[in-house]
Amino acid sequence: MRVIIQDKPEQVAEWAADYIVSKIRAHRQASTAPFVLGLPTGSTPMQTYAELIKRYQAGEVSFADVVTFNMDEYVGLPEDHPESYHSFMWRHFFSRVDIRPEQVHILNGNAPDLAQECVSYEATIKQAGGIRLFLGGVGPDGHLAFNEPFSSLASRTRIKTLTMDTITANARFFDNDVTKVPRRALTVGIATVMDADEVLILATGHNKARAVRHIIEGGYNHAWTASALQTHPHSIIVCDTLAAYELKVGTYRYFRDIEGISAAHDENK
Repeated sequence: MRVIIQDKPEQVAEWAADYIVSKIRAHRQASTAPFVLGLPTGSTPMQTYAELIKRYQAGEVSFADVVTFNMDEYVGLPEDHPESYHSFMWRHFFSRVDIRPEQVHILNGNAPDLAQECVSYEATIKQAGGIRLFLGGVGPDGHLAFNEPFSSLASRTRIKTLTMDTITANARFFDNDVTKVPRRALTVGIATVMDADEVLILATGHNKARAVRHIIEGGYNHAWTASALQTHPHSIIVCDTLAAYELKVGTYRYFRDIEGISAAHDENK
């Protein structure tokens, strides 16, 4: 696991955007196949999307040959509802870059057969050649996508009943009315995310500090589903100092030292 600790949330977004752009550009030089990118919703990745839009506008990157797969979507919420994840992605990212609509994949929470929708989603990911880089956020309880505590670490895309904690947390997007928040969602599984060549997780703010500590220093267990990153050969957590607040001093210094040495090495190439 690689851990990048930045001072501020905006630096987390800048680092993540730079990394994603570098991967897309390197892939384009090496292959004619599309770059397959997994994407999240939520407040944390919004700054990264804003940075990616800036880089697109500056001519540093194109998304014309990028295929995307989103992590999740509510069940029963119309796609054009302002709080659907379809709406979120088009509002905050897709409509502002040159990605082709047919290369955007988001789970259909209104599919007539939700179980088949999940099976088909996994198959479509495989047909695309697998996800090269999966960007994600992490919840205060260590959940990844809608894989809440005690979800199987071998899980695949499926229907998930949401906990009251998640419903209450998301009520802020629904006029602070928990009765308006959908009770179920479709979500990629932990194993789906772990199949990606690389996984890049963002965490900012003090409310993510406990999760970051468990993911990095805790045991590999389904109580903290993002702890599965410990077993991924190319996982990266990018966090700010507040999110790193509960790490042991030795852990904090280790990762800061490692990245400092790596940066100095790159500058001297």
